[in-house]
Amino acid sequence: ESPGAVPGAGTWGVAVRAPGPGPRREAEVRYLDIRQSLLRDPPEGEAENLILLDGRHEFPFSFQLPQEPLVTSFTGKYGSIQYYVKAVLERPAMPDQSVQTELQVISHIDVSSPALLTPVLRSQEKMVGCWFFTSGPVSLSAKIERKGYCNGEAIPIYAEIENCSSRLIVPKAAIFQTQTYLASGKTKTFRQMVANVRGNHIASGSTDTWNGKTLKIPPVSPSILDCCIIRVEYSLAVYIHIPGAKKLMIEMPLVIGTIPCIGFSSRNSSITSQFSMDVSWLALTMPEHPEAPPNYADVVSEEEFSRHVPAYPPPIDCEEQLCCPVFAYIQEFRFQPPPLYSEIDPHPTDVEEVQPVSFML
Repeated sequence: ESPGAVPGAGTWGVAVRAPGPGPRREAEVRYLDIRQSLLRDPPEGEAENLILLDGRHEFPFSFQLPQEPLVTSFTGKYGSIQYYVKAVLERPAMPDQSVQTELQVISHIDVSSPALLTPVLRSQEKMVGCWFFTSGPVSLSAKIERKGYCNGEAIPIYAEIENCSSRLIVPKAAIFQTQTYLASGKTKTFRQMVANVRGNHIASGSTDTWNGKTLKIPPVSPSILDCCIIRVEYSLAVYIHIPGAKKLMIEMPLVIGTIPCIGFSSRNSSITSQFSMDVSWLALTMPEHPEAPPNYADVVSEEEFSRHVPAYPPPIDCEEQLCCPVFAYIQEFRFQPPPLYSEIDPHPTDVEEVQPVSFML
């Protein structure tokens, strides 16, 4: 907690360092630490076998991850969870050389589990006013269909707001991420907003209802609930901004998972179903042979055509034409016949060309 401290991480584990006034507190958990010697020491008297010629040399290796679930990789405000492989080249009478490559580990969370499919409902009421001068209560009730969601999903929010106060209020909703760090028996918390949405103003004596107002989850780290020194939790807050008073807030827990829900209760959990709905017009079949347009003579008879189209006026000189309004001659072209066409294809083809249509997802 001393000024200038930098968050860090240990080998295959987690480290927490919280800068600020006070003593320095640090915690670390090692989940895995495996060491292998890729070029084994030769027996005595055979040191010359360790000489490697110029060129590229490869030493394959492998190791088994532990059976128990590993914590998801994460980099936060005051700590991180990192996994990496480190290779060290030891040479006699010379400094060691080392390189390391970071690995991304994801601990899967299935949001289809029964505990994450239960709906969450909260309600609260607040009296707006100061001391004995109260203007009336503001009530709020909110509900979400389930507790678990994944990145990219849109959370439908159902809420009812009643404004019995004398003030103009604004309902809002937001997703908060809370990072909790535990070291040496102390706790450090960092909270930030990752997404929000805003509703319409509600006048005094009015009500408003959210029938599935959506709030999309941005790309965030999954929830981390099984680490003893770092926790990453999420919550959905539905609150009302009241001018001159403390906001009225309802907070519902969220779990951001990695395996999406395919249940029928979610309206937007399956991206595939949305795509199928958008391209449903492809099911409409086109006729094999399109019907030819009607003949012009069948639509407009010669008698009707001659009745609407007057005879062409005699030609006039340019000076007189410029003096007359142009729109006086536009009526002559209103019922002109279309260009001649043939109902027989002038370029017939013996074999009908059919090209398949495919979509790549």
